[in-house]
Amino acid sequence: MKYGILRVVGWIVAAAIGAVYGAAGTVTQAFLLGPVPVGLLLATVGSAALLIALRTLTGDRVNALAGGLGITLATYVFSQVGPGGSAIVAAPTAGTEWIPLVWTVVGPALMVLVALWPDFSRLPAPARTSGS
Repeated sequence: MKYGILRVVGWIVAAAIGAVYGAAGTVTQAFLLGPVPVGLLLATVGSAALLIALRTLTGDRVNALAGGLGITLATYVFSQVGPGGSAIVAAPTAGTEWIPLVWTVVGPALMVLVALWPDFSRLPAPARTSGS
């Protein structure tokens, strides 16, 4: 029973950390340095690193799913217009409308990719040939 509660707490913590990464990525994804979308690249690399770390360090696919759901939920919440009519994320300009679309897809795509990536550590060792 004790370990089941710890797993659930781990999932909640992973979702909360994912929400922080999602909020930071949503706010910074529009940053451009010349024609290069530096904000989108950093947000994508950071989110991928978080999800890979969650999966690798815990060995649990559900942690990666929880982190990805946190990223996706924060992206959705911070992309909405607030009750006063203001938006946290500025509207894209004519040449950059693809950047928020890519960021919207990146979180769920990384979540699925990392969570469904096969576990190669459980494969049997290859048989060695003797006498070569």
